[in-house]
Amino acid sequence: MSFLTLTDVSKSFGDLHAVAGINLSVEKGEFVSLLGPSGCGKTTTLQMIAGFIETTRGRITLDGRDITHTKPNRRGLGIVFQSYALFPHMSVAQNVSFGLEMRGVDKAERNHRVREALALVRLDSLAHRFPRELSGGQRQRVAIARAIVIAPPVLLLDEPMSNLDAKLREDMQFELRAIQRKIGTTTIMVTHDQSEALSISDRVVVMEAGRITQIDTPYRAYERPENRFVSQFIGKANMLAGTVVARDGDAIRIDLGQDLAQTGSIAQLSSRGQGQGHAHGIDVGDAVTLCIRPEKLRLCAPGEGRLSGNVTSRFFLGSQWLYRLDSRVGEMLVCCQNEGNEPFSEGAQVGIDWHADSLRLIAEERAHG
Repeated sequence: MSFLTLTDVSKSFGDLHAVAGINLSVEKGEFVSLLGPSGCGKTTTLQMIAGFIETTRGRITLDGRDITHTKPNRRGLGIVFQSYALFPHMSVAQNVSFGLEMRGVDKAERNHRVREALALVRLDSLAHRFPRELSGGQRQRVAIARAIVIAPPVLLLDEPMSNLDAKLREDMQFELRAIQRKIGTTTIMVTHDQSEALSISDRVVVMEAGRITQIDTPYRAYERPENRFVSQFIGKANMLAGTVVARDGDAIRIDLGQDLAQTGSIAQLSSRGQGQGHAHGIDVGDAVTLCIRPEKLRLCAPGEGRLSGNVTSRFFLGSQWLYRLDSRVGEMLVCCQNEGNEPFSEGAQVGIDWHADSLRLIAEERAHG
């Protein structure tokens, strides 16, 4: 049995179905991110787990115990809010100690556990300071210490890094994951930041319009998106429309159209490894959509490769160049490693090539429960 389970959980606000019958099982010690755009239902889901919002329908169990209607303070969960919600009139140590005081823990034990928690987040030397005297990253670590000092069975994180600048945010991602691994607490994080979710999660739960569209490891969610939404929300993707012109067992040949036979418009791929049986039931003559990530494309000399393109714009990203190309199959994004060579200029004619294994068939839109 999973440690935390949501079964057919739904939440409606009048005619608005914020969360629609989701099913999710989280194992003990796992780090799971709820990922999706604003309004997809991820924060509402987190708040139902916390008990701040009542479920309209469904069941939530924690370690075999039904907590669906248990009051928030009786669930014993650790929560880090987007705003951190620190008490401004209390010192760092007092903020961290507050939850233990509310639980009636004696002073000696409180002090010991506060010291341990602050040492874990590397703030033991700042125990006497007040929140206003701390940086954004330090305030975040105080909030984490306050949440974990009570030894919660589950740690809930609601956009915990949204108030940090880009560099600090990246640093804190890895620090948060290191802390979670050290204490082994089951953790659920809400975020709309794809790179954040992919870099530190054991699994990502991609949500759209109140439903779960894919649950997977970060690598598989990126490399094997189950539908158009996931492929375009997680990272960048080129979507190519084509027609199946031949099939021989696992091998599928797809014409990208536009009378491009002379430039290699025929894409060939294996249905194996496409994920979730996307290739089953596809017949000759069917219209299909292919996905290929920008970094899987290679720019070459004009006349070479599978397609020809024209560079319409380019963007320098430091370690990479991102090119926007116009081709006969539509606009394409290409991401190339910066190896110090002179980049292609805007207006340049180029060839576009890729490895057949880089193509992914995209299934019709569907949702999990």
